[in-house]
Amino acid sequence: MKKFGIEIKWGIIFSIVTLLWMMLEKALGWHDELIDKHMIYTNLFAIVAIAIYAIALLDKRKNYYDGKMTWLQGFLSGLWIAVVVAILAPLTQYITSTIITPDYFSNVIEASVRLGKHTQEDAEAYFTLQNYIIQSTIGAIVMGAITAAIVAIFTRKK
Repeated sequence: MKKFGIEIKWGIIFSIVTLLWMMLEKALGWHDELIDKHMIYTNLFAIVAIAIYAIALLDKRKNYYDGKMTWLQGFLSGLWIAVVVAILAPLTQYITSTIITPDYFSNVIEASVRLGKHTQEDAEAYFTLQNYIIQSTIGAIVMGAITAAIVAIFTRKK
């Protein structure tokens, strides 16, 4: 377990920061009055995500690999962080959808229909907690792997 302690720590930190980001989005109105802009604004979280992965991999390099780390070691560490985030994703999504922003699904369904992106039935089928849990779990692995691969290039050190 000590081998993956840094990854577990940073996976938990990432998940907590995700919840804080959702609170920020809600407070800024991106889940209700500005929901039409949500798809654009939410992408700003990528900056935060990349920063967390960079700090995590630098932590791993310094405190586990004694200041030296190959790209593969960094990538695998980042991939393990992504696994932790994916394991926590259902809980994170549940907290987001039921506590932080319980009206999000009804708001996004209404906006989606109003903007002509979905029919009422399609929107109601798509914007569900179950679908978002699946998307966030898969997204954690896919985006985490991509982020880890890129960040590992910049955090490697011989």
